[in-house]
Amino acid sequence: MDTRSAMELGQAVLDGPVTLATVDIVIPVLNEQRALPGCIRTLNAFLGDSFPLPWRITIVDNGSIDGTWRVARGLSREFPQVYARRLETRGRGAALKAAWRDSPADIVAYMDVDLSTGLGALFPMVASLASGHSEVAIGTRLAHGARTRRSLRRELVSRGYNALLRYGFGAGFSDAQCGFKAARTDVIRPLMDRVEDDGWFFDTELLLLAEHNGLRVHEVPVDWVEDLDSRVRIVRTAIEDLRGLARVARSMSTGKAALKVRKETELTPTHPDAVVARPPARFASFAVIGVASAVLYVLLYLSLRELWSPAATNLAALALTGFANAEARRWTVNLLGGHRKTPHARASLVFLTDYAITTMALHGLPPGSRLSEVTTVAGTYCLLTLLRFVALDRWVFPEK
Repeated sequence: MDTRSAMELGQAVLDGPVTLATVDIVIPVLNEQRALPGCIRTLNAFLGDSFPLPWRITIVDNGSIDGTWRVARGLSREFPQVYARRLETRGRGAALKAAWRDSPADIVAYMDVDLSTGLGALFPMVASLASGHSEVAIGTRLAHGARTRRSLRRELVSRGYNALLRYGFGAGFSDAQCGFKAARTDVIRPLMDRVEDDGWFFDTELLLLAEHNGLRVHEVPVDWVEDLDSRVRIVRTAIEDLRGLARVARSMSTGKAALKVRKETELTPTHPDAVVARPPARFASFAVIGVASAVLYVLLYLSLRELWSPAATNLAALALTGFANAEARRWTVNLLGGHRKTPHARASLVFLTDYAITTMALHGLPPGSRLSEVTTVAGTYCLLTLLRFVALDRWVFPEK
């Protein structure tokens, strides 16, 4: 094929029917008459020059008392792809709920009006959604490859808060608070009906519910420069976040956070002739983990009993075994294609129940040999493991 034929073929492909995902980028604003014009002009120029998908910008003024709404209307008249709407209800969460619910776009996104996050990360974030690889995508300032410039106080608060999410909720994402997120519209709307917060905690609650219900959250390292002209009040926001986390933990532990969302439920090979490995049977894998954890518990108890009292030994053995058991179950859930995680609040309750029952069994023993002591705690632990297996089979693999 000569060069001309190749060019004609390529042009024919380009001229063929192509359906591109549309993107709606929401800018929530509250008393931002100074920052808004520069934000919209910069963003509009960036999108017009380099963004490959159909797009629009939506300004949501939620309760401003300065000239923000007048500025927003002026910008919507100046730029044909800028849309403005006004809400009387304050809160970033309220603004995003209203805009994302009503958006006609395939993908909804948002960024802060100060443009602290570098715009170069916008298309990599949206691309994972447009391709169908992920349902939610976020910018992160805490992953490898990110570059940030911010105060020590903001750095410590951010890292401490996200560490709480990782260790308290088992969150897989690294940065809940970065004001740079996107989602597939058809997937995110059912989740927003369950998000109760209308303020700054909206982001965290949305991400926790997304992961809890098996949605994939894609992260993009971003460049981020702190703007000191911020509406965030650190102490008040931190208190509200802690209250929100307690509420979400309670919702997860009671099963109220579960809902049906559109997602890929089965991992299938791309090649039509692939020979796919069969995952281990659910009962066999969990039975192996149960037996292994019981053996590990007994070994730990025997080794630590030489140093500590029965109660302290039992606590340490249960804690170490529980950690190993949680990691093994996480691996098994991934291997079997599971999605929903066991809530950490419920896992903590299981641990405390195990400790209380095994300790009561120890205290109920008459003075005797070490063998009877170990036999008692081992038997009690095995019984609790069997009961836990039946319960966790429902929690980890709920009925579809």
